[in-house]
Amino acid sequence: MRVLVTGAAGSIGRVLCPGLVDRGHEVVGFDRVPEPEGFEGTWHTGDCADPDAVLAAFDAQPLDGVVHLAGNPDETNLPDALLSHTVTTAALLDAMVAHKVDRIVYASSNHAVGLTPRQPQVGADTRPRPDTFYGVGKVAAEALLSLYADRYAIDAVACRIGSFQEAPESTRQLSTWLSHDDCVRMVHAALTAAAPGFAVLYGISANSRAWWDLEPGHALGYHPADDAEEFAGRVPVTEADASEAAYVGGPMAGASFHRPALDRS
Repeated sequence: MRVLVTGAAGSIGRVLCPGLVDRGHEVVGFDRVPEPEGFEGTWHTGDCADPDAVLAAFDAQPLDGVVHLAGNPDETNLPDALLSHTVTTAALLDAMVAHKVDRIVYASSNHAVGLTPRQPQVGADTRPRPDTFYGVGKVAAEALLSLYADRYAIDAVACRIGSFQEAPESTRQLSTWLSHDDCVRMVHAALTAAAPGFAVLYGISANSRAWWDLEPGHALGYHPADDAEEFAGRVPVTEADASEAAYVGGPMAGASFHRPALDRS
């Protein structure tokens, strides 16, 4: 498939793009920054919140799918979160409809359900309980994907990513870790699954301590191979471990992230 990857210069993009190429995909990069050294393929510099820049990237070559990674990974006020996560998704979906592209894989987040009290397994059908305005932006983007799946028969897979790291760095991450290799496996499966419609999966590895149900991913062909338990002996035990395990969103579910929705500071 020829796939437009937004946020291709980011931490996930720099791992995912060569991984998709290794699996036979042709990658077209899109980011606000210039093409990074070593990138193989076509590159577009632009902002996903600019519908004209997005359309120009679609106009430049035929596409078979989109992987939407772009977005501010930090907590902001509500308008900025909606712009970064929801408006950018809308611009891509409108371009997909205009160009008859019918597959999108979205980098959603575990923070879409972050205020869910920690349970043995949180399913994909758990109601949205965002822990931050960042999480609200992800929930709203998922809702847009669902709308466009129903209106235009777009296949849209929202991957609620846990902790994307080379190795887990905390006790919580022994449950929430997504390895680099499993991230590539996940996106490849979401791109190639047969007619998923609108679907949600949890983007974690096959962690022995996993809090989230991997079955929705299995149904789409995502079979993670790595387990954070391999690193358990290297992860320090800290006083924060208990509080970080109270809610699935970890620290972002705490009071330190509380702020007015329209905070301008």
